[in-house]
Amino acid sequence: MSTTASRRLARLAAPLAALAMVLPALAQDIVVSAAASLTQAFQDVATEYQKAHPGQKVVFNFAASGALLAQIQQGAPVDVFASADQPTMDRAAAARLLAEGTRADFARNSLVVVLPASSTKSPKELKDLSDPAFAKIASGTPASVPAGRYTADAVAAAGLADALQQRWVFGESVRQVLNYVARAEVDAGFVYRTDAMIEAGKTRIAFTVPTASPVRYPIAQVAASRNAQASRDFIAFVRGSSGQAILQRHGFSPP
Repeated sequence: MSTTASRRLARLAAPLAALAMVLPALAQDIVVSAAASLTQAFQDVATEYQKAHPGQKVVFNFAASGALLAQIQQGAPVDVFASADQPTMDRAAAARLLAEGTRADFARNSLVVVLPASSTKSPKELKDLSDPAFAKIASGTPASVPAGRYTADAVAAAGLADALQQRWVFGESVRQVLNYVARAEVDAGFVYRTDAMIEAGKTRIAFTVPTASPVRYPIAQVAASRNAQASRDFIAFVRGSSGQAILQRHGFSPP
C-alpha cells in the first residue's frame, strides 16, 4: 500500500474511532420531553439522578405539552414524556406512542390567577376579572397548553366566556404567560402555582382557580425509546422519595 493511501485510511479511521468512543456515552443519554412548568424542578431532579446513575445524562426538551406530543408524533427521538395534563397523555396513549405499563401520575399542581407585583387591583374570584380594569388577561393557548385548557374550562363554567372573549393574550407556554405578567404587559394571567413561585418578586397570586378535575401530571416511557431501561429508571426516580422531595420543594404536591 502506498504512503498516500495509508495516510488517507488513517484520516478516515481517526474520526471513526472517536465516534466509537462517543457512542457508548450517547447511548446512555435519556431524552426527556417535559411540560414547561416542570423546568426548574426537573433540572434539579436530573442533577440528583445523574449522581445516583454515573455515566447517564438527562437531556431535556421543555415546551407546552401539546407541542411536545406533536414532536413525538413526528418521530422526534424522545425516551420519556412528562405532560402537565391527562388529555395530552391520553392522546399519546391512543396513538400507541407510549410503552405499555409505564404511564403513572407523579405530581399535582393548582391553577392560579397572578397579577403584576405593582398592580393595585385585588380580584378574589373569576367574576372579578369581568371588571373593565382587566383589559388584558394572559393564558396559554387552549389547543396546546394544558394550563390554557384548564383556564378555558374554568372561565366557561363561571359563565364568563363571552365577557372575557376580547381580552385574551395567548402564550405558547405557561412560562410565556408568566413573563407577560412579570413584565406588566397584561393585567392578569392564569398560571400554575409552581410557576408563580418562580417570579414571586415580580408577580403575586390573587386567588386559586377552581378546576373541574385535579391538575395531575403523568409521565411515561415513549414506545420508540432507544434507552428503555434508563428511561424506566428515570421514571422510577421521579416517583421515588428523592424525586418527590425535589418536586415538593418546588411547590408540587404528591399525585
